[in-house]
Parts: sequence; structure tokens; C-alpha cells
Amino acid sequence: MKQILFILMLVFPVIGFTNPADILKYVDASVFPVIGKGFSDTQNRYERLPARLENLTRPPVWNLSKNCSGLAVRFRTNSTVIAAKWEVSGDVFMNHFTMTGIKGLDLYALKNGKWQFVNSARPAGKTSTAIIIQNLQGKEMEYMLYLPLYDGLESLEIGITQDAEISSSMANSPQTGQPVVFYGTSITQGGCATRAGMAYPNILSRMLDREIVNLGFSGNGQLDLEIAKAMATIPASCFVIDCLPNVNMTQMNEKYARFMEIIREKHPETPIILVENILYPHMYFDQKVFALINEKNDTLNRIFQEQKKRGDKNIFIVEADGLIGNDRETTVDGVHLTDLGFLRIAENLYPVLRKRLKQK
Repeated sequence: MKQILFILMLVFPVIGFTNPADILKYVDASVFPVIGKGFSDTQNRYERLPARLENLTRPPVWNLSKNCSGLAVRFRTNSTVIAAKWEVSGDVFMNHFTMTGIKGLDLYALKNGKWQFVNSARPAGKTSTAIIIQNLQGKEMEYMLYLPLYDGLESLEIGITQDAEISSSMANSPQTGQPVVFYGTSITQGGCATRAGMAYPNILSRMLDREIVNLGFSGNGQLDLEIAKAMATIPASCFVIDCLPNVNMTQMNEKYARFMEIIREKHPETPIILVENILYPHMYFDQKVFALINEKNDTLNRIFQEQKKRGDKNIFIVEADGLIGNDRETTVDGVHLTDLGFLRIAENLYPVLRKRLKQK
């Protein structure tokens, strides 16, 4: 009996050991639309800033712009299996941030007019192959695949069964054409969401059914004026500025008003929403941080009031109190948000954004 089993193993060595992902057919995602791009003239399809800024902006900002935060691929398929092959550019690792959030993919399906989470694709390293979902009904559905929050993409392929069809999306959801543009820090970029769909701009995109452009730059949302000039070229429905964690008082006093003025020169009526610095849990113990955060928020309120006195009727401010809840249980490390923190900030920003978008 043992001899027979040994012979069978020699003759049929791959039976029972074939990776299901290997028997699928893969289609390059470049044939499908990408949403969330504010600029068409990027060096790589999955980047966030125009190529012209390479030598104009600070190197850290430029390097972070190659992270895919806010970008998503839209497609439709009748496959019973959906998989992905992808290669990231940096193979980033952090000790407080999940790999699925940093360099994984996140799949949503459009059901009954709402985007519903399907599953995430777990990364294995610089190159990965993963089945995201299987045993689907085989009915044609609309999908949205969020790209990595804190890494770039060299390539991306979507896998389906051999007999299935895949094509570009037909539903205009999230609605494209007049995106909400977010500018800010690591929190805006999505640190430390467990998966890409839980970054708060992405949550708001689904809530509002509106395309977003994520210009969050981890540690580097420092009111760089060339970024304001680039933002002003986007046909935005609203601008959200959430950069206080990355700026010091000198930068606030010298650059914040000018940053807004640059946007206003091309968008005199477009709503601009200013967001106070969230209230870190540890600031209630660290008295230096407590004083600094309050000083920043007070300064932002002064800048806001000065702008209103100049006649700007379409500028608004969101206060930090209650923005991520008051239980102090919404961060990973006292600063960066968990999924709960991101959900709360999205829920609190949603009515503000919805009201301003309806008024346009």
C-alpha cells in the first residue's frame, strides 16, 4: 500500500497542492479606471502628485506622494473568485501599523446602492498573490479595490476564473468629477487603519458617494505652498485642511492664511473646511503637549475668524472636542487612529461636508 501511494505521489505530484490563485486568469488593472487621482500627469499611474512637482516640493513630500492612499480601481465582473497580484514599490514595515493597511488591498462591492466591505488582500512582501473572495454567486457586480495606504504600486493585476468576464465599471459611484480634496498629515493619509477602506477620507467617500483626493503626507503636512497651488487646479467640490499635527506655531502664523489664499484665488466660492488638531489621549498627562495642542487650536480659530472678517462666507471650522469621541480609546499610540477613531472622525465630518456639498 505504501508503495502504491509513493508511486501516485510521483505521477501526480501537484494534486491537492495547487494554489487556487494560480489557475485563474489575470488582467492588468491599468485597463480599468482609477478614482481618487487629483492629477492625470503623474509619473506612475498609481501616484498622487503631478510629475512637475518632483523638483519643486520637498523630497519627503514627493516620496510620500508615491503612496497610493485614496486611490481605488473600479471594475465589474461575474467571476465566482476575485484575486490579485501586486508588487509594492517600498515594501514598507512599521511596528504600529498592520501590513493590510500599509500595503494590502481592500475590496468593496456595490450592493443595493451602498458600498459593502468584501474582504482584504493580505500582503506577503514586496510581491503578493492572494485570493480575496471565492464562492461568489457568479452574478455581475460592481467592485472597488482600494490601494495601499502607505506604499506605492509597481504593478497590479486582478484575477478571475477562466470562464468569467471583467470590464470597466458602469455605475458612477463614488461620483466622480468634483472630488472632495483632503490635505493633511499621517492621519489624513490613513495611519494606522487596519485596512485601506478604513482611512477616514475613504469612509467619507462611501458615506457621501463622492470621489475624494487624499493629499495626506505622513509627518509632512506642513502647508507647502506649491501643494496649495497644485490643489487649486483640481475642480474640487470642497477642500478639507487637516494639517495641525504636523505644523509648528511659526508655520501656522506664516503660512496657513497664504495657503488658503492660494486656493481662494481659483476657488472663490468653494467651501473650505478647517479641522482642529484632535485631542490626543496622552495630552491629559503630558502638560507640554496639552498646552501646545490648545495653542494650535486657538490659533486656528483666530485665523478662521480673520478670514471670515475679510468676507469669506464659505470657510468653516470643525472643533476637536468629541471629534474622535471622549473616551480616549481611539488611538494606536496616543496619536494615530484605530479604525474606531477613523469611523468617529468620519461620522463627525459627514454632516458638515454633506451640508456644504448640498449648498453648492
